[in-house]
Amino acid sequence: MHRGTVALFVLCAGLLLAVGTAGAANKQHSSGSVYTLTNSPAGNAVAVFERANDGTLTSNGTYPTGGAGTGSNLGSQGAVILSEDGHYLFAVNAGSNSISQFKVKHDGLQWRATVSSGGATPISLALHGRVLYVLNAGGTGNITGFVVKHNGLTPLAGSTRSLGTGSAGPAQVSFAPNGKTLVVTEKTSSTIDTYAVGPHGVAGPPIVNAAVGATPFGFDFDKRGNVLTSNAAGSASSYGIAANGSLAVISGAVSTFQGAPCWLVTSTNGRYAYTANAGSGTISGFSIGNDGALALLNPSGISGNLGAGSHPLDEAVTRDGRLLHVLVDGTHRVGTFRVANDGSLSLVGTFGSLPAGTVGLAAD
Repeated sequence: MHRGTVALFVLCAGLLLAVGTAGAANKQHSSGSVYTLTNSPAGNAVAVFERANDGTLTSNGTYPTGGAGTGSNLGSQGAVILSEDGHYLFAVNAGSNSISQFKVKHDGLQWRATVSSGGATPISLALHGRVLYVLNAGGTGNITGFVVKHNGLTPLAGSTRSLGTGSAGPAQVSFAPNGKTLVVTEKTSSTIDTYAVGPHGVAGPPIVNAAVGATPFGFDFDKRGNVLTSNAAGSASSYGIAANGSLAVISGAVSTFQGAPCWLVTSTNGRYAYTANAGSGTISGFSIGNDGALALLNPSGISGNLGAGSHPLDEAVTRDGRLLHVLVDGTHRVGTFRVANDGSLSLVGTFGSLPAGTVGLAAD
């Protein structure tokens, strides 16, 4: 591995510091919640923040997963996710090779199940309808599926698939919006694995696609189902998905002019995408064309600035599209940006404190 690539991985896998839990917040004026994963090897837990209407956050306690974390960043996106209807939350336990399911309640979370992940070191989750897939990064790596039930997860027969031949350094798994394709980014090999998904949620064999930008990491989709990736080497790219699951380049490596853009999310309306630039302490905003093409909102590549040394990590956009939340490693907090109609960002503030190795971010 080249020295520069190693440096990018270090930037994108920084640790979150500080310790804290708190009691339940007053939900009278809550507009939603934000969730992250403590990833503690002594006992993993979901840390919950309640969000006020103005975007400020208040800690609402931690909820044990029944598994263990690793204590260090997983180098992934999607370690904790919400169901589309917001009724369930799922989290990886990378230190105990398991995944956990919670019911989302009006006053917090209710644990429902913790089951084997079907592999080693689970780092990312994907959900479409009642089918959940986990990306296991340990050993030779694989993806494997589960059927989501009210009180647990049942393995999906025939769903375990290896990663693509020659692929290495998995970062994220996610379903395309129509549920017909699973996508896995591979950092070390600069490839993207795609899997056609059958009518019962069973993934087919992987197709290995060469990434147009080096070190593809976090990704999301636009409203037409195009794949938008951050590339930790300094850019973002977009791809269309063919009927067989293979990828076709739309936008090549569009430079952010910022350091280590490792995470990417799209706005709720599908018009904008945002990369968290771990090496620069900034957020880069992109417009998304009707054909999936990406263009910087600001020529400098800076749409949001958290300051030197802030080291932003995972991101999540609220369901109403008004706010973008970011894990802020350098200050050990969660940040909130207000999203304007033109995609521009304004910082509301940073809040709370989180333990070392915290990973993932989800918001309703």
